[in-house]
Amino acid sequence: MNPIGINEVVKYVEENIGSFHTKRLQNLELLKLDKILKRKNPYLFKAKNILTAQDLVRVLLEAHLSSHEETIFGEFLEGLARFVCGKVYNGKKSSAEGIDLEFIKDGIYYLVSIKSGPNWGNSRQIKKMKDDFLKTIRILKTNNPTIHILAVNGCCYGKDNKPEKGNYQKLCGQRFWEFISGDETLYTGIIEPLGHKAKQRNERFIESYAQIINKFTHQFMNDFCVDGKINWEKLVKFNSGK
Repeated sequence: MNPIGINEVVKYVEENIGSFHTKRLQNLELLKLDKILKRKNPYLFKAKNILTAQDLVRVLLEAHLSSHEETIFGEFLEGLARFVCGKVYNGKKSSAEGIDLEFIKDGIYYLVSIKSGPNWGNSRQIKKMKDDFLKTIRILKTNNPTIHILAVNGCCYGKDNKPEKGNYQKLCGQRFWEFISGDETLYTGIIEPLGHKAKQRNERFIESYAQIINKFTHQFMNDFCVDGKINWEKLVKFNSGK
């Protein structure tokens, strides 16, 4: 074990958090209104009594961006976790399907699937993760029958006070960051550097967001409004018609 200094973590975060903001902005600038409209539920918008084009466009954008930002920020946190574990336990990205990190700690070979938070998947996705664990363990034991292997679902935030899940452990939040670093306070230490230059980067995003709202509102009114009212029948046909 090689303890990692918080300054190393801060330096990594400050050097790499820009990629999150860049991808976030790129996703916004590449959006097309028709693609978003086809992915979202028009019946839900009608049930919520949305009456103006701008309100509808804003709800569409926020739903899309929230989902996408969770994904790209999850990728950033996964990279941070690998960096930390690489420094402390020589952890590395696995070549096995579904395994994000592997390392040896106290004589145990750990296989880790990293997720953002504890409520990341449905039963089918969880089964896929468990199958990936079993397949990788089977391959490793073929070459080394005596190796002691443990599988871990690591979640970057949240809580699960029952970590034992049968054939794998689920470690969330503080438990996960301490597991890969040996430092019980790291989970709070990483929060401050995440705001590095966030204000400046977010100002550009807000400008682009406002521009997209205006552009999509104008386009939506031209395509799906009659006399200033949303034509719900036309919208539903566009979304769901044959």
